[in-house]
Amino acid sequence: MKRSKDPESQAQPKGLSRRGFIRGVGLSGGAVGLLHPEGEAAPAPAVLGPGPVPITLLVNGKPHKLEVEPRVTLLDALRDRLDLTGAKRVCDRGTCGACTVILGGKAVYACSVLAIDAQGKPIQTVEGINAGGRLHPVASAFVNQDALQCGFCTPGFVMAAKAFLDRNPNPTLEQVRKGLGGNLCRCGTYVGIRQAVLEAAKQMRGGARNV
Repeated sequence: MKRSKDPESQAQPKGLSRRGFIRGVGLSGGAVGLLHPEGEAAPAPAVLGPGPVPITLLVNGKPHKLEVEPRVTLLDALRDRLDLTGAKRVCDRGTCGACTVILGGKAVYACSVLAIDAQGKPIQTVEGINAGGRLHPVASAFVNQDALQCGFCTPGFVMAAKAFLDRNPNPTLEQVRKGLGGNLCRCGTYVGIRQAVLEAAKQMRGGARNV
């Protein structure tokens, strides 16, 4: 007995399957939806959300007037608007410490602070700690102790170490280890970093250090 054919299949043009026909209609319909009745491309949707607002950041002793969207982080403002690229973007999640700066006397992750919230507080970056053409004792000690390899984490460690020594000028090795626990070094130069902080402490206070 001959099998009867599907009426739908008989109605299809030769060489065109039902699935191909449906797919083609869907694609053509989507393309038409992107056009105005006149045939022109549809305009981009309007940007939603607050626009740029004026702010003033006091960075390394100098005021800087900027216009940024409220969502812009301090790290982005420093790197993209002020060309202060010492603070590095590594994890961008507030966990590695490579973007550490000193804000109002405290070490903070610049990727986790909004630029608009940093107004009214002094901001210090690694570019601003040297004075009179001389390296800061922390930076100098990092060189002496060979406390870096790739260098991505180094500016953050330098700033975290400075903030730590400003609060604790005569630390022990164990205190240094705990005090810099919020910064990570993928190259593993922790031994040199800790010795650098102890050396810097000695230079900054001009006396013997604890061990």
